Amino acid sequence: MRKQWGLLSVFLCVALVAALWGSNFLSAYNLMNLTQRTALFSILALGAGLVIAVGGIDLSIGSVVCLAGIATPWLLIEHGWSAWEAVPVVLTGSAIIGLAHGLLITRLRLQPFLVTLCGLLLYRGVARWMTGDQSQGFMGQFDGLREIALGRIPIPFLDGYRLPATVIPLAALAVAMWLLLTRTVWGRWLLATGSNESAARCAGVPTKRLTTAAYMACSLLAGFGGLLFIFDIGSAQPSDFGNFYELYAIAAAVLGGCTLRGGQASVGGIILGAATLQVLRNAIILLGLSSQLEFAVIGAVLLLGMAADELLRRWHEKRLERRVPLP
Repeated sequence: MRKQWGLLSVFLCVALVAALWGSNFLSAYNLMNLTQRTALFSILALGAGLVIAVGGIDLSIGSVVCLAGIATPWLLIEHGWSAWEAVPVVLTGSAIIGLAHGLLITRLRLQPFLVTLCGLLLYRGVARWMTGDQSQGFMGQFDGLREIALGRIPIPFLDGYRLPATVIPLAALAVAMWLLLTRTVWGRWLLATGSNESAARCAGVPTKRLTTAAYMACSLLAGFGGLLFIFDIGSAQPSDFGNFYELYAIAAAVLGGCTLRGGQASVGGIILGAATLQVLRNAIILLGLSSQLEFAVIGAVLLLGMAADELLRRWHEKRLERRVPLP
């Protein structure tokens, strides 16, 4: 909880600096864009948080976003599929990708870093191959379907600001994940797997199934996020669509309280981490700084977050040692 309060302070400080010295930060248009991007990246970060909670890592999130996002208009426009056919196929394929990751990690005992790094290269390569490396878009069609991401909900007493529709699936997913982690035995087992897999397995926890399920959920959310991203922007190039999105997702999860050692996760913290990164990105642009600094700032923030997590762990261990009475 203390980590979330610290992150909230960082979020408010960055937002204050951007509001005071950045042009149009508090405009309704900019705030709507911030909310939209925060919602989209929060969905990816929730999936990354589940994998990190079981002690894993998923570097293929951005490539799954690319494959799912590119495949949707490719199936709808190039092959004439209906939305009722294309969307379930894309989501099912995303879940199967996560299943493959989980089985390779739990059954063949391959390292998560290597498995998902190979996935990062594989899925983007497939997306580029099946589309001939050509941009894919909706060609002015399927406007009703795209309203899932483009819809705006009027908010009373807020002139000009309308809440992006993507907040609705984010809220539903956040509530579901919060209930899972805090109100179900499966959530407790999931966190126990990340804290100490061997001890959890000896206690009868189905650690392999939980790990596989976490990777399936992560890829499924990445695929769903890919759908929302492509609905939002309308068209994309497979060579760069989704690039570094795994960086945003992992950074948001780590900043939000998910330790890379596993065993910890905070739904509210993850969403706040995603919001902080988006405000940082927005502030860089509005303050007139070079956009090339974006990834440098995010990398530095992630490094500081991990360093702070390690220092807090050591401080907590020393505090517990002082409380233990000497024999």
